[in-house]
Amino acid sequence: MNTGLGAYLALFSEVGFTLLVTTLIGVAAGYWADQQLGTLPVLALVGFFAGAGVGTVGIYQLVTRFLKRFD
Repeated sequence: MNTGLGAYLALFSEVGFTLLVTTLIGVAAGYWADQQLGTLPVLALVGFFAGAGVGTVGIYQLVTRFLKRFD
């Protein structure tokens, strides 16, 4: 297996995992807050977008770090 290919596969799996985990944490926190306040689904949606935003920033940092290795 080519080491470049392995590095790209690792990056893509880390990107997917990062986005999945941050989004799920955001939704879970929003859902929990909705349960406490009786506002379902308002905060779950806010948590979804916040988690997706945090995940996007994390992915940007991952890709930036990855690309710097090739400079």
